[in-house]
Amino acid sequence: MAKTRTRCVGILTAGGDCPGLNAAIRGVGKAAGGKGIEIVGIYDGFRGLVENRARVLRGEDFSGILATGGTILGTGRDKPQKMQIGGGQVVDMTEAAVQNYLRLHLDCLVCLGGNGTQKNALHLQEQGGLNVLTLPKTIDNDVAMTDVSFGFDTALSVATEAVDRLHSTAESHRRVMVVEIMGHKTGWLALGAGLAGGADVVLLPEMPYDPEAVVQSVIARDRRGKRFSIIAVAEGAYARDEATDQESSGGKKKGKGGKTRPKGDPVPGEAAARVVRYLSKRTEIEARVTVLGHVQRGGVPTPQDRLLATQMGAKAADLLAEGSYGVMVAIRGTDCAPVPLVDVAGKLKSVPPDHPWVLSARRIGVCLGDEPAAC
Repeated sequence: MAKTRTRCVGILTAGGDCPGLNAAIRGVGKAAGGKGIEIVGIYDGFRGLVENRARVLRGEDFSGILATGGTILGTGRDKPQKMQIGGGQVVDMTEAAVQNYLRLHLDCLVCLGGNGTQKNALHLQEQGGLNVLTLPKTIDNDVAMTDVSFGFDTALSVATEAVDRLHSTAESHRRVMVVEIMGHKTGWLALGAGLAGGADVVLLPEMPYDPEAVVQSVIARDRRGKRFSIIAVAEGAYARDEATDQESSGGKKKGKGGKTRPKGDPVPGEAAARVVRYLSKRTEIEARVTVLGHVQRGGVPTPQDRLLATQMGAKAADLLAEGSYGVMVAIRGTDCAPVPLVDVAGKLKSVPPDHPWVLSARRIGVCLGDEPAAC
């Protein structure tokens, strides 16, 4: 066995749960164990580190978890630098995290998570002086500097199946079915599921839509004898006039390219409900809402996500053995590569207007809300 610069690492899962977390834990644990590295599992994300809730993981802990959803370590959205404690107080617990890292005799902290986790890990590196290494997971596929994150493929499969299943009901009742898909700031999931499931309209946060363009696309299909329409809308999608209202009132957030987006987190079902209200005012076609919600995040990971998570976990073990810290394991093509965490944290991978999925959608006549569909 080659000599390793790393003897003991902590591993935690943070942010929302998603399929593939257990596969990634297993990948890191088995590959690192083969290099003589001890793995300490930390419970419930960064709160577990602050509260020193951890235990050594053995070989049997990685047995039978490859295909299971969720995370054996539990997760949470706590930030070490802004942690809620009793009485609703928010306290900087960075020093507590650092002290427990030292008490556990860790050489590195491996963090599995999305955008928030990348920022929290970088904070511990820069402000706490800890060695960190991260893996990107998110169903939204919006972590920067990686082609894809594990969890996305499973969520895409679930969302696509939902769109598939809505076709028969929509056609039988001559309805418009509006399905709301997760995606607060980016529309990768809605775009992928809409394109793969044959949606007629797809609305994304990156492209503020014109409600009239949506209405005209539905009316045009009805006039051509199409008995139904399927509209896939990301939960963070919003109309152009909503962006204008927010800008004039001063309650706004700047999006990519200077676009404005409504302030605050979206309310589940509201994006889809707004589309239905527009349709009800302008047409007599019956419309119904389906909100997929958290069913997209749970369940058994697809083979693709198991492969990605295992590949990333094994690569993480190689980097740990080399003493390569301060990086995120990214997917580049069919291989893994380390990218500096400082280049990832705080950045968002949005859907570009010239992405092949966007161009393909336009070519086959899908309305993206900026203009009525061409066919």
